[in-house]
Order: sequence, then C-alpha cells, then structure tokens
Amino acid sequence: MNSVGDLLVGLVVLVGLFGVIVQVLPGGLLVAGAIVVWGVVTGGAAGWTVVAITVVVTVLAGIGKYLLAGRHLKRAGVPSSTLIWGGIAGVVGFFAIPVVGLFVGFVLGIYLAEWLRSREARPAWRATVAALQATGLTILVELAAALVSTGAWLTALALT
Repeated sequence: MNSVGDLLVGLVVLVGLFGVIVQVLPGGLLVAGAIVVWGVVTGGAAGWTVVAITVVVTVLAGIGKYLLAGRHLKRAGVPSSTLIWGGIAGVVGFFAIPVVGLFVGFVLGIYLAEWLRSREARPAWRATVAALQATGLTILVELAAALVSTGAWLTALALT
C-alpha cells in the first residue's frame, strides 16, 4: 500500500479510536475494518499477521465485553428488561437532545425503569450506576482491543 493509502487507514483508525470512546460510531469495527483492508492489500507475512491479530482480538473483545457487562449487571441485580428500556430511551434521547441525548436518555431510561419496578429511588439509582459501570467496562474492553490492533498495525507499518 502506498503512503496515501497508509494515511487513509490511519485516519480511519483514528476516527475508530475516537468512536470507541464516544460510543456514537462502531469504533472497534472501524479500526478492525481499516486494518484488515490494509493487511489484505499489503499482503505478505506482515499484512496477514496483522489481519489475524486484529480479527482474533476484535472477536474476543466483542464476546468478552458482553460477558463482563452481563456478569456485572447480573451481580447488581439489574434485569435485562431495564437495559432494553434504557436503550430505547437512549435512542429517543439521541434524536431529542443534540450531542448528549444518547447518554441522558440511557441514564433516565434505566433510572425510570428501575424506579417503576421497585418504587424506590435508592435501588433505581444503584441499578443506574451499575449500568453505567457496565457500559464503562465495555468501552475499556473495546478500547483495549482497538489499541492492540492499532499497535500491531503500526508495528507492521514500521517494518514494511
């Protein structure tokens, strides 16, 4: 791949890393997709090694983040229905309030769903905090995978 192609891949990787943190874009998939395209086009041992590392790390992170978040939420006693309501409220918030609506809607949806279920503020707040912690865990796992993939790509890029 030429320098312009490497630069484009680098820009997509940078946008993907930003997307992992902000959670508006499918950041991990953007990073993986750009690096896999680079690896396939570049070919050779370096290219295909980076493709293998990226695919394995991204798949493991995709599975791991849901297992970790699910286990955390189960330990906190947050039912799946509460997360569904939080997700729906997050989508509504995304369109109702620019920039921060997804976050605000998700938090309010979790809190209201749990408050309606328990009719108490304290358990509703604990469930909301647990859901936010689980979200943070998923972001960290996805970010770690994206950074490992990016590191493998940068190493291969320096070697080729």
